[in-house]
Amino acid sequence: MYRVFLKSLFKMSFSFFLISFFAATSFAFRPDSHAPIGVMGDHTHNRGEIMFSYRYMHMSMSGLRQGTSGISSGIALENYMVVPTDMSMDMHMLGMMYSPHDRLTFALMIPFIDMSMDHVTQMGMKFRTNSSGIGDIQINPLIKVWENENHHVHLQAGMSFPTGSIEQRGDTPAGENMILPYPMQLGSGTFDVLPGITYTGKIEKWSWGFQGAGVIRLGTNSRDYALGDQLKLTAWGARKWNDWLSQSLRIEGKIWSDIEGADPMLNPMMVSTANTKNHGGKRLDVLLGLNFGVPRGFFKGHRIAIEGGIPVYQDLNGVQLETDWMLTAGWQYAF
Repeated sequence: MYRVFLKSLFKMSFSFFLISFFAATSFAFRPDSHAPIGVMGDHTHNRGEIMFSYRYMHMSMSGLRQGTSGISSGIALENYMVVPTDMSMDMHMLGMMYSPHDRLTFALMIPFIDMSMDHVTQMGMKFRTNSSGIGDIQINPLIKVWENENHHVHLQAGMSFPTGSIEQRGDTPAGENMILPYPMQLGSGTFDVLPGITYTGKIEKWSWGFQGAGVIRLGTNSRDYALGDQLKLTAWGARKWNDWLSQSLRIEGKIWSDIEGADPMLNPMMVSTANTKNHGGKRLDVLLGLNFGVPRGFFKGHRIAIEGGIPVYQDLNGVQLETDWMLTAGWQYAF
């Protein structure tokens, strides 16, 4: 699994290197003025500025974990008729930022999600379910509270809207067109508050930052449940190698709670992913990234970035698929 991750990271990094080799200039520019591409809402803009962005995110999961230890499918199947074996998620995120005032920037994010999950039954039958479509749209006001030549602090007061489906269905051994368990749904089904705070700093060749962000669910959705609240803390450092290329190292810790309530159409004894107690946990990731920016010329204002990482610690509630690796690549254009 790590070979696939390293191969993908190498191919994309090499492509970005070729682009940057032909586009390099000596004009003063900070490619690390933005955080690693995996960090959302990391910066603000000055009045009248607009930025468009696209991110591709992939996450690969395989094998089961209970707490901090891996367990076999056979052991998990002693308590469930079906358990998952693998899952992959691809997300395409379209973004736009606009600043009507020097202290206020609005960020809009529209996700398109494609997921697949492989399963095995007690009888040894294997099958796959799929879901795809638009996810929950986010609008994030970013409020600049303090800034000088080398330091910047802003707050996030965002909202997520329930535009992602919670009615995804698929064919399973239990029947056709069955409602799929919680991880295969595209949205939360609730309005969610997205608070956060971000600090960034820089000196001549170095930059760094810290962000704390949360997700607070408001009520329950139309299927009588609410996904767990989340807290995410991340910190990074970056080295500016020249006017167009920087390299970053980031750590990210995430805590999320169990699902509250339950979908009445899901049987928690049938498949482990339908049990609401199998969804909370903690995870610590380490990620490496590259930021490439064009400081002048025809492509001035364009940025390309990539970041990939692996978990170094996972403590999962109940029985869940463990995360193997994640990759984010993206493009940004500001004017």
